[in-house]
Amino acid sequence: MMKHLYRMKKVVFYAALCLLFVGCKSSENTAKATLYDLESFIENYNTEINNYVDSEITKLKTKSEELSKKLAPLVLDELALTEKQQGDLRKLQREVLANERELNKFEFRKSLGGYFTFKRPEEIPADLIWQTGMDEPEIGDSRAKKGGTFNYFINDFPKTLRVSGPLTNGYFRSYVYDDIDISLLGIHPVTGKPFPGIANEWALSKDERTVYYKINPKATYSDGEPILAKDFMANVYVRASDNVFHPYYKQYFKTHFANMTVYDERTLSITLPEKKPDMYYSTQTLPASPKFYAEYGPDYKERYQWRVPPTTGAFTVYPEDIKKGRSITLSRVKDWWAKDSKYYRYRFNVDKIRYLVIRDTSKSFELFKIGEVDAFWIHSPRYWYDKTAIDPVFDGYIEKKKFIRTWPIIPWGIYLNVDEGILKDRNVRLGLQHAMNFQKVNDQMFRGDYVRINQFSDGFGRFTDPSIKARKYNPKIAREYFAKAGFTSEGDDRILRNAEGETLSLSCTIRQEPGRIQMLTILQPGALDCGVELKIDAAEANVAFAKTSEKRHESTFSAWGVLPPTPKYRQFFHSESAFDESGGRNTNSNNMNVFSDEQMDVFADGVRNARTYEELEKAAHGAQKIIHDEAIFIPGVDRNYTALGHWRWMKWPDSETTKFSYSTIYEPLETHLYWIDEDLKKETLKARREGKTFPEVEQVIKGLPNK
Repeated sequence: MMKHLYRMKKVVFYAALCLLFVGCKSSENTAKATLYDLESFIENYNTEINNYVDSEITKLKTKSEELSKKLAPLVLDELALTEKQQGDLRKLQREVLANERELNKFEFRKSLGGYFTFKRPEEIPADLIWQTGMDEPEIGDSRAKKGGTFNYFINDFPKTLRVSGPLTNGYFRSYVYDDIDISLLGIHPVTGKPFPGIANEWALSKDERTVYYKINPKATYSDGEPILAKDFMANVYVRASDNVFHPYYKQYFKTHFANMTVYDERTLSITLPEKKPDMYYSTQTLPASPKFYAEYGPDYKERYQWRVPPTTGAFTVYPEDIKKGRSITLSRVKDWWAKDSKYYRYRFNVDKIRYLVIRDTSKSFELFKIGEVDAFWIHSPRYWYDKTAIDPVFDGYIEKKKFIRTWPIIPWGIYLNVDEGILKDRNVRLGLQHAMNFQKVNDQMFRGDYVRINQFSDGFGRFTDPSIKARKYNPKIAREYFAKAGFTSEGDDRILRNAEGETLSLSCTIRQEPGRIQMLTILQPGALDCGVELKIDAAEANVAFAKTSEKRHESTFSAWGVLPPTPKYRQFFHSESAFDESGGRNTNSNNMNVFSDEQMDVFADGVRNARTYEELEKAAHGAQKIIHDEAIFIPGVDRNYTALGHWRWMKWPDSETTKFSYSTIYEPLETHLYWIDEDLKKETLKARREGKTFPEVEQVIKGLPNK
């Protein structure tokens, strides 16, 4: 309602101007004509993509000819090749295969006739097998109550509420968009199979490159407008056109999808350049409301700075609930189209979610203690053991829950630069694996609550090789490996030396942050017991980042973000990311190990290009074995749980299908499985006033494993 009032005020304002200036009406119409124009975009984008595809085909054919010329003499004289030439031959053969694959992808795209196409319903293949996904288990708990307000906090007010464009990648976007929006399909958190989203039927083409979707006739935006097939084309328009500067979306839509076809108002298909093992996951995208974007144009950044588009999900933000610098409130959509659907009816339960801006963490914890904030993360042992040793916990008003999750573990550890000095020797690297006492780090810093990471890709289910385990701290074994590398003489300083007098010393570059310095300080005595001098190279964040980016470090303690469902390797371990064409270290890559290995290249490409889960699993396990066997990464410790303190009126599922949360999620609040029991809130506040207490609650919960 407030959105309509806002627009009405604008109309009145412009009408008033028209009374003052002659010709205003015609000027206004001219201005409007330059705004939202999906039809022109479709035509221009098809031309742009067709030119791009033609250009790539020409480049790939030229490269094919060049590779053939390089390959010919090596193949003719294959038996007489040196070891280096044989390596060059294998590399060229891989390049030929990769080039052919890329050429096939672009020639397939060329055959589709355009990025956006329109066809008749009778052109949908008749032999498709349509699915509904209604046999998956329920999500959530049937005891969930609707209503109430969840009060939470954010540390800073977002820079914008636009869905795309500059400054839109802040953490708050997940609260208002990513965790809320319903896409074409959902992926079941336990079984990993698709279930209905905006689409209530779907089918996979015979060549497994195209997914067909039928939109649920009930599906609407939060403003009541129906969701139509063409709106998915509009989504590409409003995120990738020249009106918005967002390089990620421009590149994503250009390369990720091959075609989007509309058959009627509620039927579309999405085609990928080639088959992927996770076709349903890979073809997920959102619609965009033409009504909302009616004023979309070159001034999009300013015009839509604080506008929230109509949602497909259960919550939206109304203009009156944006209190700049103070709070943002999400409201549950009245008569939400999916509220009674099988996989949504026990989720998105509260009426409102109020995010208060509280910049000081200690202040937000104080507000949590008095019930002004309903929940607070207590992951760190300091909060779990010390900060929550308070009366509201002892009196049962606040409950503590530690939830064991199966989300992949972030690979915190020491990355060894294998192109640096003594680290070129594999025996030195193997010795260092046994010289770092991370169990002591866990005991002293995290009170034993964290777990030892076993490898770079820990926690990816079938895509993690369970046979690979982190090497345990053992001075005897460490010294045996160091002796094989020639470090046999121990000086008065207890540091091992080789025959040339070179010391067994390792410098570890880190950001100058107390926790990281403390960790390395704990590791130092154990390393010295193994004959290793562990040096702490601490610097300001930008200095440390520059040093590791330029590959001037010996080692670094760091980590990379992880995102299910599959691990990634190419950017971290491929030869191309280790060295540039001139043979120098690649200073524009994430290969912190400067690691180059022919077989790793095969596995890294195999993971990226896998067409089936079986191919992906085999390649991922192969990559993991090389990382482990070459000892280039020393696994550290991280938590495999999430810990939350919450007032007892905030309830969580305990059902056959959902224990507290589903375990394949990093932070359970993202699931919106919780609910607020208003009756229990009144009872609790009354009990607190009267001095009545409840049993103390401290639980450790293990989520159901994914199948």
